[in-house]
Amino acid sequence: MEFEITPIVTEKATMLTEKLNRYTFRVSPEANKFQIQDLVEKLYGVHVVKVNTMIVRGKNKARYTRSGLIKGKTSDYKKAIITLADGETIDFYSNI
Repeated sequence: MEFEITPIVTEKATMLTEKLNRYTFRVSPEANKFQIQDLVEKLYGVHVVKVNTMIVRGKNKARYTRSGLIKGKTSDYKKAIITLADGETIDFYSNI
């Protein structure tokens, strides 16, 4: 079964990368830690030391329009924080 994995590039994720050599990814909710570790090692050719996962709850959104108030919610997703071995890095911008 194929799992979706996309890097998260935000200020907070970049600070984690610079200080602690940790990379943040948005992954499929069905994926477990071992599957995520295997996928990252295959895709980027690095050695993963540790995988932390969390479920990020969606946010409530509301906006005012001409027809009235419209309410909605963003979807939940699973986030994985990958710790790499010392001296290894992932370059997200190499294939742009």
